[in-house]
Amino acid sequence: MNVEDDTALKVLREALDTPDDVIFTDEISRDAASLDNLKLSFLPDAVLRPQEEKDIAEILKIANRFHIPVTVRGAGSATTGSATPVKAGWVIDMAHWNQVHIDAVSGMAYVQPGATTQSIRDAAEKEGWCYPPDPSSVKYCTIGGNIACNAGGMHGAKYGVTRDYVMAMEGFLPTGEWVRWGANLKKFSAGYNLRDLWIGSEGTLGIITGAVLKLIKKPETERTFLASFKDDQTALQAVKSILSARLVPAVMEFLDQQTVDCTLKSGFELPLQTKGVPAILLIELDGHPAVVEGETQQLKELLKPLAEDFRVSESDEEKELLWKIRRSCSKAMFQLGTNKLNEDVVVPLEAQIPLIEFTLQLKEETGLATPTFGHAADGNFHVHVMYNRDDPEQLKIAEAAVMKIMKKVVSLGGAISGEHGIGLAKTPFLRVQHQQAEINAMQAIKKALDPKGILNPVKIFTLFPVWEHTPDTRKMPWDH
Repeated sequence: MNVEDDTALKVLREALDTPDDVIFTDEISRDAASLDNLKLSFLPDAVLRPQEEKDIAEILKIANRFHIPVTVRGAGSATTGSATPVKAGWVIDMAHWNQVHIDAVSGMAYVQPGATTQSIRDAAEKEGWCYPPDPSSVKYCTIGGNIACNAGGMHGAKYGVTRDYVMAMEGFLPTGEWVRWGANLKKFSAGYNLRDLWIGSEGTLGIITGAVLKLIKKPETERTFLASFKDDQTALQAVKSILSARLVPAVMEFLDQQTVDCTLKSGFELPLQTKGVPAILLIELDGHPAVVEGETQQLKELLKPLAEDFRVSESDEEKELLWKIRRSCSKAMFQLGTNKLNEDVVVPLEAQIPLIEFTLQLKEETGLATPTFGHAADGNFHVHVMYNRDDPEQLKIAEAAVMKIMKKVVSLGGAISGEHGIGLAKTPFLRVQHQQAEINAMQAIKKALDPKGILNPVKIFTLFPVWEHTPDTRKMPWDH
């Protein structure tokens, strides 16, 4: 900590009513806030846990005065380094701002940013409502982080992503000024839509202190299918056939043959009859029982000519059995390498087979495994490049492979991220996706709202060579 940082903390202590409840400079607190799920550790100078909104205003005003970098965090489950305090400074920890209130009449949830997504879903379901977005870290991730990264999940194709459920937000500009975007209304057309500007901005344009979320009626029933196919291309052809029939499942997860192979080798027993190692689709239908029954028969007819075998759940226990392979595959991948580069790319429906064929081609070229799974109904695939970090040559090959993947995705009309955001990890690829004029426009917005550049610096726009930094080895609560 330099002299200016120390002076800034002294000024902050004098400005706060209960500084000992807000300011923490002990090593344990600072270390816990030093990293997110990217696992690159940068020790902040202080961790701040504001008790009231006026605390946040004071923190930001003093940070601007002394040019102190400020990073906001919730659970720290961000995968790209969005919550990493790479410039040290102050971390504002909002995890304890976790209140949830459900308006059961209007179908709205009033939430604080530290509320976990699972707690919101649970509270909504008790009132007969549903909050659909379901990131894989749903039990741990916070709604503030979900909004900051516009998180998605497996239900995205049918129900949409976080952006589709945020009706209003309030909080603070980087300058410490309080603002509210939108209202507790189902219609709002008064001025610029700055609400959507904050969504997906990764904590670079403001600090969220509260949000109003739209809820939907809880589906009455669910039916789960597990289907196997002779190869990846046939499985993805089935995806196209299902969607072409105007059937939109709540979930349609694709696991390629590489993913299934390592999962089977880990000891998983597939409850299907197959020849060799198949590709897999895990499909879930939901809604009114009569509608689900009709869609079940329709889906069976669509699968018959394409699938080697399929199974339909008839109970909650059977549903859990069918889901087990999807929940086991991520951990099983580490048989293919000690480390992985995981990219959450998105491609149009017609580009799904070309993308998978490219990953197989890359596997042959590099000698590194490229297992891929993801949300086939909306084209959001998690493409992995497996490698051994202790081997410098493999690391170099893996880095080059990821760049090739990103260029291919964009050439197919896709996007370099569907739900994780840019953070630090994807900064090398931002200019593959965007022209300089587009980046200039984004940076002009950043400059207008954060003239001193204090809020979450380095993220998104500044090239950060993530592979030059050694990851922390600590285990996170959500690690498989």
